[in-house]
Amino acid sequence: MGSVDSARPREPRVRGVAARAGGWSARHRWAAVTIWVLFVVLAMGLGSAAGRVDVKESDQMSGEVGRAVQIIEDAGLKDPAGETVLVHSEGEGGAVAGSAEFRAAVKDVIEAVQSTGEVTAVTSPYTTKSISADGHSALVQFEMRGDPETASERVGPVLDAVAKVDGAHEGLLIEEIGGASMGKTFDDAFGSDFQRAEFSAVPVALGILLIAFGALVAALLPVALALTAIIATMGLMGVVSHLQPMSDTANSVMLLVGLAVGVDYCLFYLRREREERAKGRDPRTALMIAAATSGRAIVVSGVTVCVAMAGMLFTGIAEFEAMGLASLMVVAVAMVGSVTVLPALLSLLGERVEKGRVPFLNRLKRARRGGADGESRVWRAVLTAVLRRPWTALVVAAGALAAIALPALGMHTQNLTLDQEFGDSLPIVRTYDRLNEAFPGGADPAQVVVKADDIGAAPVRKALEEFRRQAVASGASKGPVDIVTHDAENVAVIDVPLVGGSDQEKAEKSLDLLRDTVRPATFGKVPGVEAPITGQVAGSKDFNDQIVGSVVPVFAFVVVFAFLLMLLCFRSLTVAVTSIVLNLLSVGAAYGILTAVFQHGWGASLVGAEGVGAIISWLPLFLFVILFGLSMDYHVFVVSRIREARLQGRTTRDAIAHGVVTTAGVVTSAAVIMVAVFAIFGTLSMQSMKQMGVGLAAAVLIDATIIRGVLLPAVMALLGERNWYFPKWLRWLPDMTHDESYDDAPAVTAPARGGEEPERVGV
Repeated sequence: MGSVDSARPREPRVRGVAARAGGWSARHRWAAVTIWVLFVVLAMGLGSAAGRVDVKESDQMSGEVGRAVQIIEDAGLKDPAGETVLVHSEGEGGAVAGSAEFRAAVKDVIEAVQSTGEVTAVTSPYTTKSISADGHSALVQFEMRGDPETASERVGPVLDAVAKVDGAHEGLLIEEIGGASMGKTFDDAFGSDFQRAEFSAVPVALGILLIAFGALVAALLPVALALTAIIATMGLMGVVSHLQPMSDTANSVMLLVGLAVGVDYCLFYLRREREERAKGRDPRTALMIAAATSGRAIVVSGVTVCVAMAGMLFTGIAEFEAMGLASLMVVAVAMVGSVTVLPALLSLLGERVEKGRVPFLNRLKRARRGGADGESRVWRAVLTAVLRRPWTALVVAAGALAAIALPALGMHTQNLTLDQEFGDSLPIVRTYDRLNEAFPGGADPAQVVVKADDIGAAPVRKALEEFRRQAVASGASKGPVDIVTHDAENVAVIDVPLVGGSDQEKAEKSLDLLRDTVRPATFGKVPGVEAPITGQVAGSKDFNDQIVGSVVPVFAFVVVFAFLLMLLCFRSLTVAVTSIVLNLLSVGAAYGILTAVFQHGWGASLVGAEGVGAIISWLPLFLFVILFGLSMDYHVFVVSRIREARLQGRTTRDAIAHGVVTTAGVVTSAAVIMVAVFAIFGTLSMQSMKQMGVGLAAAVLIDATIIRGVLLPAVMALLGERNWYFPKWLRWLPDMTHDESYDDAPAVTAPARGGEEPERVGV
């Protein structure tokens, strides 16, 4: 084909939302940038003015636990921050509770905590009978003054006072534990852990983008888009929180998702625009082609991710609903920004997008690349092998993923106990274990919240005492069972240490005894009395049950709507089905890795973790929603490029090769960023954060390599023309494929860069 250097490229004819938005933004670039900036500023201003309404404790759970908290809130009661000092002697020769040495230590503890002025309701173990069966342990109990929410900020002097008493009694262990002391300990040890991970995510992403693009300005654009989308969404969360309360957890998840999709979308768009300019397109034509192709992929991907995030709204758990809505909003904002302000910025910058080039990085990139269109030599070699023997590639890759997913069949989920979450890295965890050993369940007692028309009525008082007796007689508790009555509010709270202690499975059996046997036999016989049972064990069990109950509706919603979106946007039944199957396979592999590493402990030391015998209950559903959404990013981008090449006249096999190899660079860059960011969370001290980080990082890595680089091309190669099968009985569905159609422009000679030879590209 002859040279057409002198020809003026025609502007591509585009139709569709993404293409029209990109065209308008390129023509009105200053207006587009101004509108975006005003939107971000306005969203932040409105959010700041409205303030954020956070999820209340009573909204966190439905059922008994939620009802118990609601009774306390309605009565205007605030559960005080209770603290306990464990006085303990070890060994058969150690002092016992009746000895003078032991009594002196208890007396010193009581005087020491009272002298701080920060405590109230101090009780002696000799009064409350809080002495272990072997006599080697006793509990001094008290409450922190003031707001329980801020008790951890004021407990320092009390901890210091207890530590001094401990130093004065060498033969005894004297240790404090409770909500306030644990809160302070964890804040001191890990308080900045999570924030440090969040803040380090941005420079990590920027560094990887700099390597990917080799130019500072091009690397800054995706990070800037992601950050402005996150800032705007933070403001919108404040406004929306008055309808759907938000939380710090939702904010953190929003930041992670916003950074991931914001960078991805900008990366897709920018890479395509640079690719077209490298072919010799003029800047405007390159931008229009990027709008018609990558812009459309961004819209399809964004809508699909939004649908996946919306699945969290079906859990009925306020925290999940907040996370789902916050994630949905940041994806929508990032998607809109990518197809509006990004084209405007690219139009404004022009060649200046290449400013700040790093020569070493560019030489390294050129050495890794071969062929036209920035094709990757590595992925070209892999794909050649896959397309040569697609059946072999399919069997090996699918078999490997199935083997990786196999451990997930035995997955056990629960809320992690203190020792599971933190191991023995903190002294207070060992205190927790000692307290549970001496007083089974005493560290996390069940709480029965009794509500009656008249809490002082004779039948109610009798039921309270009978419940206390039967709780011990039934074997659910070894006592002591404490009852606190609030006469003015007609509410009573019963603390019941559960047999089983920190062993969740055994403690749940004790809980079932209280709920199913003791409660019906006591409060069940008094009309008008409510007695929901809450506490750590009850909360964990009920939360786990609720999560399990919401799996089917969430999975069904996400899968069905993702299938419909893929069907409409690619107009292919085959593509829609294979998309769902491949994504489910990557999620299954992630589950298998989680179960193997964190439940069974296989290779746990490699990620600085340990097998804790369980996966935290919220993680499987959370991972499914997040991974299903993020996986669609890559899938839509790759399949869109394959379909585009097929529409341009290539054979299906050639289209697969072209689509996978030309997108390999951007998919790899996006995946490396996600894996690096998620892996940061795998380095945190808490097992739940390690599980989340490792699960997300492993799944994204598998998805971007085995799924997109091997399984997808193998499956599509085997299906051939059947990839585009769309039955006649579905042709009444709306056609949403038009964005990708454009009149290709004739090629011009690409300008030489950094010693590269000019390249002629024909059409």
